Amino acid sequence: MDNLAVVAHAAEDLRIEDIGTPMPRADEAVVAIAYGGICGSDLHYWRHGAAGASVLREPMILGHEVSGVVVTAAADGSGPSTGTPVAVHPLTPHGDGRTPWPAEHPNLAPASTYLGSAMHLPHTHGAFARRVALPGRMVHALPAGLDLRTAALAEPAAVAWHGLQRAGDVRGRSVVVIGAGPIGQLVAAVAQRSGAASVTVTDLQQRPREIAGARGIRAIDARAEQEIADLHADVVVESSGTVPGLAAAVSAAVRGGIVVLLGLQRGGEVPAPMATAITRELTLRGSFRFGAEFDAVIAALADGSLDVRGIISEVLPVDDALDAFALAADPASSCKVLIDFGREI
Repeated sequence: MDNLAVVAHAAEDLRIEDIGTPMPRADEAVVAIAYGGICGSDLHYWRHGAAGASVLREPMILGHEVSGVVVTAAADGSGPSTGTPVAVHPLTPHGDGRTPWPAEHPNLAPASTYLGSAMHLPHTHGAFARRVALPGRMVHALPAGLDLRTAALAEPAAVAWHGLQRAGDVRGRSVVVIGAGPIGQLVAAVAQRSGAASVTVTDLQQRPREIAGARGIRAIDARAEQEIADLHADVVVESSGTVPGLAAAVSAAVRGGIVVLLGLQRGGEVPAPMATAITRELTLRGSFRFGAEFDAVIAALADGSLDVRGIISEVLPVDDALDAFALAADPASSCKVLIDFGREI
């Protein structure tokens, strides 16, 4: 079986290529990838040749939301043994020798690498391939009962988990999530699990609102500005990464409330209703990737306490990866789209 991979060459130039047999270093395991979730950054590399400040300058394998099975354990003994089903934590924290960062928050290390990122040159290849060599420390064993399909949500669920944690304890509090794409859906799921008194999502599209509604979450059309302003939520998580979403997040927050900025806004200046944030004494908190939450997320997926029903909307084989990307780019038709790499043990 060819080792097919999803490789971005430039804007609108996405190819399915055989990358050959992986050659692991002593600290790397070879993983047969089962499923890979298409992220917004993957879509940006495909459509624009860049994700924010990360610009493609050479071909790069995409993908950082993956699950699979270890087929060759790391020679140095790090990581799980052969045959272990796993999910992958894609971060490698690095300092740059001059910028301080809190050691307990590896996601804030200033020169970090992330699977499937063009931030650095050479780029950090991702894991959208049938077989990949990955550092043993990235590979986290799955508990019994957690299927590989659901485990592909571990990485985006960790992003959502970290984002909600930035607001503190939400038990008994009202939570609103602006934007009900995959990350927004997962934030809402984490809020339900965390004991929020109420959870509401907003979105422009009907399908994501229906997906949230099926899990008992109130869903509002994002165009219903007055209804959103009347929410007076204790915690608002902005997960759309849009300018209107940012304005809606401030509008939806109760006086003295917390707004978590989870959706990545465009680079440069972004207009925001700062006068409202000031006069309401809102607390604005950024959220970026995640750190040590990964294993807790895996456990919550395994025991079912994190309700992710409906979030995976479609699964397409790697041969149809181009169609999968097109589907993932249409929020009216999909939520989280997975690529099935047809793992071979």
